[in-house]
Amino acid sequence: MSDTKKRDLIGAIKEKGKTLEAEMSFFDHIDVLRKHLLRALAVVLLLTAGAFYFTDYIFNTIIMGPKNPNFWTYRMMCKLVEKFPTLGQDLCITKIDAKIINTEMAGQFTLQLNSCVMVGIILGIPYLLFEVWLFVKPALHDNERRSASGFVAFASFLFFLGIMFGYFLICPLSINFLTNFTVSPDIENTFTIDSYLSSVMTLTIGSGVIFQLPVIIYILSKLGVMTPAFMRASRRYSSVLILIVAAIVTPTADPYTMLIVAAPLFLLYEFSIYISAAIERKRNKELYGVARIRKY
Repeated sequence: MSDTKKRDLIGAIKEKGKTLEAEMSFFDHIDVLRKHLLRALAVVLLLTAGAFYFTDYIFNTIIMGPKNPNFWTYRMMCKLVEKFPTLGQDLCITKIDAKIINTEMAGQFTLQLNSCVMVGIILGIPYLLFEVWLFVKPALHDNERRSASGFVAFASFLFFLGIMFGYFLICPLSINFLTNFTVSPDIENTFTIDSYLSSVMTLTIGSGVIFQLPVIIYILSKLGVMTPAFMRASRRYSSVLILIVAAIVTPTADPYTMLIVAAPLFLLYEFSIYISAAIERKRNKELYGVARIRKY
């Protein structure tokens, strides 16, 4: 065998070894991720089991709360109308005509199960984020670890802030609008309990996810995908989208109520721009420092 063929064979063996090592490393990472996800799932299941003990409170007070005219949001809106009569009496909601029925044999059992699972997922989000952080942390440099050390607390705070915003503002206003909306007076609105629970879950958890926008922008800005210039250029389109969403969920046509809903979303978007700009300034400062060192 010639020397050239020997070198080619040795090179092929080395490349194959590197490939096998990379494949093993990939599957090792998958196995580690699986363990993190299983631990998070175990915590969610534990919280779900604990929620069964508080089923009556979860269902009657939390799940059915936005349907009750005595809900905190409706009472605050009526007090707001008392102080500012120019807002109009339509803003004070004292009655919600929504007939909810069950059409499935196991519908109410499924309702109880889904309600507890929803509570378990919501309460388990901080631990899920903690497991994600433990999985990503070894791949980060020391400076990246320091800058992202508050990831779990910050993301959890934004998530629960979004949950509160969705549950106490978006959810009751949307339910009031949808239950009273009719195409024809001859059609009576009767809703299944699955439809009601699905709406509450979507609006509440969806708001929590939307409030993760600053976290997503932080990650994308770190990767260089998102820039503050792009977000500022897209501000007008984002503003229109936010106003459309606020107009859909508000029960009246007055601009005051719409702005109450839209204001937190505007602040969220501007805060995301601030985060992206801060990351860009830090990156430019580091690049400028490297350029000066190379110059001298």
